[in-house]
Amino acid sequence: MLATQFSYVFNPIFPPVFFLFVVARLIRSNPSHFRVNMALELTGKSAIVTGGGSGICLCFVKLLLSKGCSVVIADISLRPEATQLLEEYRQDDPRAVDGSRPFVSFHKTDVTSWPQLSSLWETAVKTHGKVDIVVPGAGIFEPAWSSFWNAPKTDTNPDTPSRDAGDAEPGHYAIIDLNLTAPLRLSQMAIGHWTTNRQKGCLVLVGSIAGYLDTPIRPLYHTTKHGIHGFVSCMAPLRDALGIRVSAVAPGPVKTSIWDQGFAMSKDMSDNMAWIDLQDVAQAMYQLVVDEKMGDGTILEVLASGTRILPRFAGASEELINSTVGGYLKAEETFLADLKANGLRV
Repeated sequence: MLATQFSYVFNPIFPPVFFLFVVARLIRSNPSHFRVNMALELTGKSAIVTGGGSGICLCFVKLLLSKGCSVVIADISLRPEATQLLEEYRQDDPRAVDGSRPFVSFHKTDVTSWPQLSSLWETAVKTHGKVDIVVPGAGIFEPAWSSFWNAPKTDTNPDTPSRDAGDAEPGHYAIIDLNLTAPLRLSQMAIGHWTTNRQKGCLVLVGSIAGYLDTPIRPLYHTTKHGIHGFVSCMAPLRDALGIRVSAVAPGPVKTSIWDQGFAMSKDMSDNMAWIDLQDVAQAMYQLVVDEKMGDGTILEVLASGTRILPRFAGASEELINSTVGGYLKAEETFLADLKANGLRV
């Protein structure tokens, strides 16, 4: 397989810079040709999961605990089954104290508050000593109170259901704060912690098929998921340079409480949805954590029909890559070397 790929890139029609770029990307996208990869053992590791009080992220919390990984759930509230987990995996259990059993704790967090995110991080590090896995999973599905089609309240728009303030300075949309800005800030904290402590780490963000599809109905939601995918792709080189793996799961429709947030779904729409089981999404997230071949900007699509890894640079021409991205290779190497040497201060 690799010989075939290299015979392709050695074709004389490819400019030298493009050849170097392709080789670098081949190594990143086909690490199994260059090193032996084994599934990571999660026993004794610790994770932060925002949005872990319900839905997909709660399902993933359960899976992490079953694999021996302790978890800090960060959310504004807990569903009853999440509360039950706190009883089942108690922090004061003697087995948790001696390290023979994982435990789960809850840190009430509004992820749009940067001070609360800082408090979450400090608590997690104080509790566990270090954090190995971070899942910024909290999110909403463009509710009426923060929607492009319900503009912020102003003198000319007094009856809007929007809670976004029309006189805010700076102005902002709550959905972008929650779905995009908060995951980026928590990711920044994680990368700062891992680089300054010379520690490997794993970030799994929650994307969506909305990150590469489009509709005028929910443009802000789609915009945030496009942003998540773009960020994950940008972080691809961190895996090989720093041992920090960054990826995202991109599920299709999953029937969770997110659909109750101001979205009126007709019976025809519901009946025609190819709904995905929560367990399938959680299993895909687990794969992103334990499979070291992934994490170089991997975006793992999850549909009712199965999973696939989305191609990098989809739709980009040779001319575009060679004239833009190819020229970044040297600068990228210098940047990563500096990050490895000095870390990211947060």
